[in-house]
Amino acid sequence: MFCNNLISNSHPLYDDATLVLNQFLGPYDWNVYLLSGDKFQNKVKLDLPHSFHIPGFGFTPIRVLGSAINGVFYIYDTDDLGTALLWNPATDQTIVIPPGLAEFKPEFITEVFAHGFGYDHVSDDYKVIQLVHYTASIENRLDNVTPNSFWEIYSLKSNSWRKIDVDMPIYYNIYNDVYFDGVCHWLAEKTSNLVSFNLCDEVYFNTPLPLEDNDGFEVKLMVLNGFVAIITNRKKTTSFQISILGEFGVEESWIKLLDVELSSCIDSPIGAGEKGNIFFGKKDNELACFDLTTGLIEDIGFRGDEFWCQMLIYKRNLHPIGEINN
Repeated sequence: MFCNNLISNSHPLYDDATLVLNQFLGPYDWNVYLLSGDKFQNKVKLDLPHSFHIPGFGFTPIRVLGSAINGVFYIYDTDDLGTALLWNPATDQTIVIPPGLAEFKPEFITEVFAHGFGYDHVSDDYKVIQLVHYTASIENRLDNVTPNSFWEIYSLKSNSWRKIDVDMPIYYNIYNDVYFDGVCHWLAEKTSNLVSFNLCDEVYFNTPLPLEDNDGFEVKLMVLNGFVAIITNRKKTTSFQISILGEFGVEESWIKLLDVELSSCIDSPIGAGEKGNIFFGKKDNELACFDLTTGLIEDIGFRGDEFWCQMLIYKRNLHPIGEINN
């Protein structure tokens, strides 16, 4: 009964919403589409921000971090976090995210890992959370010159970064993060835990995943009809298990909705739509929708690399970026 109710009743999150497909076909071939209609037959290609029209740009995929929030995307170059911006497709407004507090010196290797983008409803602010990680270079690996890694958070209101004193697990898969209701979520190293970081009070929770054998499963994190959910499947099989999270920090609160045996042509999930529609990449690079209410799988008329493609919920917003409560 709980499962049927979850699938059949649409969450207010999806009122007046459409889907956005972030499609990656190969080097220099990246597109964003608005999709609507019962069969996703209405397809509108969006013009990309000017920053991503530089000749030769786009060898690596452009990624949407988290979700589309109040009609705003955080997009960045997966090969260069120096190119990151907020983008409202409805107004074509963009805001360039300034560089963070990382040091870049030849004595060590600096890596910046974006983990979450979301909205702090308490301070009425957009925020980004990321990790700055340092490792010694090969030439200086025996010298004590490597700074300590740290977490930092960006505020749109102040247009600045600041360090925060937390010791959170980093993600295991760079492209397995979601945002919902003020909280950024990602899968921790070795996928043993779900990390949930609250943007309002900057407190985080670790929730163990309900897996018998972490190394034997592939895990995809998503928001399913208003719940944080995971789709797990044992490697090299077509059996998928869908579970939703009841309470942060409580492993026993995971609720297994159902087990699904899918066609052997189905590969990995790329996102969820309204009422539990789940989108998958297929082994022939076609993209398909699995309808939990009917059990049917249908192609949606797009191809793409299942590892890089994303399907996101989007609500059109004509207000300037930052004017959320107005």
